[in-house]
This record gives sequence, C-alpha cells and structure tokens, in this order.
Amino acid sequence: MNDPATVRAEAVRHFNRFYTQHIGVLHDHLQKSAFSLTEVRVMHELSRGQHQTAAALARNLGIDSGYLSRLLASFERRNLISRRPSEVDARQSLVSLTDEGLAAWRPLDAAAIDEVSAVLARIAPQSQDQLVGAMKLIERLLDERPRRSIVTLRAPRAGDYGLLISRQAQLFAASHGWDHTFEALIAQQIGQFAQRHDARRENCWVAEQDGLIVGAALVAAASDAQAQVGMLYVEPDVRRLGIGTQLIDESSRFAKRAGYRALCIESESTLDDARRLFIQTGFSLASSTPERRFGRDLVIERWERAL
Repeated sequence: MNDPATVRAEAVRHFNRFYTQHIGVLHDHLQKSAFSLTEVRVMHELSRGQHQTAAALARNLGIDSGYLSRLLASFERRNLISRRPSEVDARQSLVSLTDEGLAAWRPLDAAAIDEVSAVLARIAPQSQDQLVGAMKLIERLLDERPRRSIVTLRAPRAGDYGLLISRQAQLFAASHGWDHTFEALIAQQIGQFAQRHDARRENCWVAEQDGLIVGAALVAAASDAQAQVGMLYVEPDVRRLGIGTQLIDESSRFAKRAGYRALCIESESTLDDARRLFIQTGFSLASSTPERRFGRDLVIERWERAL
C-alpha cells in the first residue's frame, strides 16, 4: 500500500495531466491568431493597466528573462508596446500596451472569456461557485508569497456553520489526534448558538480572504458580566498574518459594546500559537486543569481579559 505522501503526489500529477489537457482545448483559438499562448499571457499582464518592468513581468509570469526580452522586442517592432524610463531606476524601462496593443488584445480576451463561459454554462450555478472556490484554494495553498490581501469579517451564511464544524474537527484530528467527541462538542455549541443566541449580546464572525473562509470566532454569554470566545480558528497556511488578532479584537469590541466587563477563552496547553495570540491580545492565564477530553489527557487552560 502506498504511503500518504505518494498518494497525494499521484493525485496532483493526475490533476495536472487533466488540467493541462483541458487548458489546451480552451486555447485552441490561439492557433487562429497571430499570438502564442505566452504572448497572450504577457499582453494580459500588461492589459491590467500597470506599467511594469521587464524584470517584474518575467518574475510574475515565470518566464525566462532572455525569452521575454526577445518577445518584447517583437512587440515593440509591431508597435504593440511602448517603453519609458522608470522614475525609480533609470536603468529600467516601464512597459505598457499601446493603443494598437490594446486593440489586438481585446478580441483575444473576449474570445477567451466566451470559451470559459461556455464551459461554465454546462455546470449548475452552485457547482460553478464550488469550482471557482476550489481554484482559489489551489492558488492560495501553492502561492509561496505571504498572503497579504484584505481579510474581511462577515456574518455566517447558509452552510458556513457546518463547514466550520467539519474544518475544525479535521484540523484538530490531524494535528493533535482529537477524536470524534471534539466534533460532537463543537457541533452542539454551534447548534445552540445558531438556534438561541441573542444578537444584542452574542455574535459570530467568519474571516474571508479572496472569497475563501480562512478563520472564524464567536462570542457567547458565559454570565451576565462575562462573555466567552468560542470556535476561534485560523487556517494553517495563513496563520501569523494578523487574522487571529483581527478576530480577537472584533470579539473584544463587540463584547464591550454589549456591556460585558470581561472576556474569556478556553484552550489547551499545547496549542502554542493560541497561547501566543492570547498573550499578545491582553489575556492572562486564569486557570489550568488536567482533564480527559477528546480521547486524550489534556491540560485545559482558561484565559481572561478585562474589558
């Protein structure tokens, strides 16, 4: 039996073969144009209205700089691009599409959109959203650059509660070996919150980045004077980018406006990232108790912060 790493690698290779073949079909129209796929990629990058250096283009598109230089020279001979000196570095030239370049690009772009739209039209709208979400997730996970795009906090939508339960159960099972009783607990907490929470005193936020859920938190009443943060989590690949702090700060602001005098949160002693977050956001360790939970011997910590 293959080990998990080999199984995953084979799955990626299978997807690559499928997607390469699929993209080849989508780009058949390029055979009828004067431009190669690489030329179209460069024109697309330049069409976004940003003046870029050749070095930046090569880096963003993953193209060999020598090959790109020859391609840009061809564009320049056909009056498709213009160059002007960079105000930041006189050794560099800023490249942009000319009016002729934009005129050549627009029908190619329209044709590509029509072809992709035709593919999507064969899929139900809900499945289209699922496909686009999966593509965004692949891009996020494979992008080696830190994710710095805007993170927004919004109210949960239909299906989000179930997704949050499933995702947290998966994460804690994989990283800490917690059993199904953890999933049962958070499902019970979410169920009670969704059915009976007082919107003036309790709230839930979903952290979203580029249309994908990357974290969540909720505030519920622990007593008349104290609120408790629950369901706090951030996706592993976007941790240490300030999302956890954003969720805690919003929870604290809401709890203070709602009239609570303190905020508490329960965690486990081996969750180092969580402990670091609590300390940075002004919480103090109030208690530490050994307990048998989720199929493991744990040390349950209670952290508190005055509002």
